[in-house]
Amino acid sequence: MSTAVDDAAAVALRFVEGDERALAEIYGQWSSLVYSLALRSLGDATDAEDVTQKVFVSAWQSRLRFDPERASLSAWLVGITRHTIADAHEARTRQRVLTEQVASVTGDDTVAAPEVDLADRLVIADEMARLDPVPRAVVRLAFFDDLTHVQIAERLGIPVGTVKSHIKRSLSKLRGRLEVSHGPR
Repeated sequence: MSTAVDDAAAVALRFVEGDERALAEIYGQWSSLVYSLALRSLGDATDAEDVTQKVFVSAWQSRLRFDPERASLSAWLVGITRHTIADAHEARTRQRVLTEQVASVTGDDTVAAPEVDLADRLVIADEMARLDPVPRAVVRLAFFDDLTHVQIAERLGIPVGTVKSHIKRSLSKLRGRLEVSHGPR
């Protein structure tokens, strides 16, 4: 048992010192907990993935403030998770209020039809989950992180042409799936 505690302390120390391998180990060990907490609270897989990413980015950026004498690494990550989930709930509230305001000003109640958006989001999330890891990463970087094809190629270490091919094939699959779900658009 003391070996596991010593190993955890060593990983935490390497993390604080800026060792990216320690970050990868910590992510491997704790990301499922962070994701589960976010999913349970938010009820949306995409939002839970966003929260998980934000938690680990925040942890990395604020790692010098982590004090292993005051808390365990897992407790510190759960604290960051709680704050990030609260921020996500506040963002949802702001979005809902904004949508309602737009609908009241324009008289267009189709703006405030979240069940349609939710259905599309579920179809898209399901189709994203069906993609192989590399195409999924390419699509996520292109459409969720808003990176250019060149930036994606550099980040993933693949040719720009391959990035374009992954995007084209993935969008084709998604389009086909949406047509099955909603009829031709």
